[in-house]
Amino acid sequence: VGNLRDELLKPIWHAFTALDVDRSGKVSKSQLKVLSHNLCTVMKIPPDPVALEEHFKDDDEGPVSNQGYMPYLNRFILDKVQDNFDRVDFNKMCWTLCARKNISRTHLLISEEDAFKVWCIFNFLSEDKYPLVIVAEEIEYFLRKLTEAMGGNWIQEKFNAYKAQLARKQNCLSAWELIELVGMGHFSKGMDRQTLSMGINEVFQELILDVFKQGYMMKKGHKRKNWTERWFVLRPSSISYYVSEDLKEKKGDIVLDRNCCVESLPDKEGKKCLFIVKCADKSFEISASDKKKKHEWIQAIQTCLNLLRLGLPSPHREARQKRRELRRKQQAEQEELEDQMKRLQATNENRQHELETLRKKLEEAAAKAAREERMRLQTQVELQDRYRMDLEREKMVRQEMEQQVAQKSSELEQYLQRVHELEDMYRLLEEALEDERQARQDAEAVRKLQARLLEEEASKRAELEHMHLQQQRAIFRTEAEKQELRNERLAKETALQGAMEQLALLESERQGALEQYQEVMKKLEDATNKTQSWKNKVAHQEGLIRLIQPGTKGPQKITNWGPSAFTEAELNVREKNWQEKKNRPAQTQ
Repeated sequence: VGNLRDELLKPIWHAFTALDVDRSGKVSKSQLKVLSHNLCTVMKIPPDPVALEEHFKDDDEGPVSNQGYMPYLNRFILDKVQDNFDRVDFNKMCWTLCARKNISRTHLLISEEDAFKVWCIFNFLSEDKYPLVIVAEEIEYFLRKLTEAMGGNWIQEKFNAYKAQLARKQNCLSAWELIELVGMGHFSKGMDRQTLSMGINEVFQELILDVFKQGYMMKKGHKRKNWTERWFVLRPSSISYYVSEDLKEKKGDIVLDRNCCVESLPDKEGKKCLFIVKCADKSFEISASDKKKKHEWIQAIQTCLNLLRLGLPSPHREARQKRRELRRKQQAEQEELEDQMKRLQATNENRQHELETLRKKLEEAAAKAAREERMRLQTQVELQDRYRMDLEREKMVRQEMEQQVAQKSSELEQYLQRVHELEDMYRLLEEALEDERQARQDAEAVRKLQARLLEEEASKRAELEHMHLQQQRAIFRTEAEKQELRNERLAKETALQGAMEQLALLESERQGALEQYQEVMKKLEDATNKTQSWKNKVAHQEGLIRLIQPGTKGPQKITNWGPSAFTEAELNVREKNWQEKKNRPAQTQ
């Protein structure tokens, strides 16, 4: 299912891209509605116009992008698709939308039908990435198969030269570039148009239509037992035979499954190169034109049966998958190698950087050592000069100190006089300090008074905070009680709602029981009326034939025929008969 979805998405992508006229990645909603309807028609999906209108219904009339169309495409088309439609018709519908916009046939050597087949082959071989491209390896695979189908020789050097030119286009081509490459005849020079067309058709039938082998052979009829020439087409799960190779008149199918087998037959009835295909319900005898064709057909049919038994796809599909997996593996290895090269390059750069840093540090250390040596020598010279200058300075200082000693002795006398003056000033200063101490004691008393006032204010503030905290707790308890009452009210409302629902259910059950009771009462009333009518009829008939007889002398019972009309024994017999007749209709009902 996943492979079918991927194969269907590629032609739809071409159609969507063709509708995107201004290459903005968006298509108008009206065009997408038409495209969706055409897809449903060609893929045999019942259209859902309500879902189509609902999906594209929006406040604005703007276009829808490819991502906006994909949800609808996946849900209402691709999720419902079954492999019961004609793939060629589906591809042609998408081709019709995109071919006219992208192909100019003025310089092509191939017909539009051949261009369509090349386009289908491109979709089959292209990568599962968008925008769709075909890589150089798949281009070589297709051109090699086309050359073999035309009976030509593959020239690898020619393709290698083209591959070098292809490197400028990132080693890939779009569908229209591939059609132009084939249509311009770059790899089919020396071949006429008919040979090129037949080669394209053969590759198309093998890759797209899964045709393993085809050709004329004789087939033995099942009814008249005559031999008739038919055109046989071998596919993975069937052998179809037609009147001629134009495939216009199909005569039948040989459905292949894992229980079928193919065997060679000896020559008989004047027919040679015989083989038989045995199926569960019938067998088919076929005659090839020669032994080589017979061997090729038996081998091809046996290959199909082996693939069916193993549940494997067609060889070219399996080969395509292997090539893709190999490319993915090579790409992963290339990416890993590039990562390793980057890591090695980064490591090398780091080491180069470390070596450069070490070299710079060594150069700086050598320069620093040279500077230190020069500074040491300079410092030594400076110290010697300074020592000599210090000796001269010390000599001068000694002379100056002798002069200062003489000067100091005169200054000492002046100093003693100033000491006496300072003692007087000290006494005055002590008196001033005593006054300052008294002022500080007064200030300390004021500060203690302020501290006591502040403590009283702090205690009052603590009391206020305690009262505020109690108020907050009271408010919190009130809120909790409110929440609890609210929860109880919700629980009671829920219980009341449940009780109301149960009451409504009981009311509906009571109403149903009442209707049943009324129906039973009506049936009982009908049965009573019917029984009463039968009683009246019986009584009327028996009253008409009753003969008058003398009554008994005992107590008389009065009936609707009058007193003494029946005896006691007759009444008992009549009551018994009446009871039996009453029970008999009830049993028949």
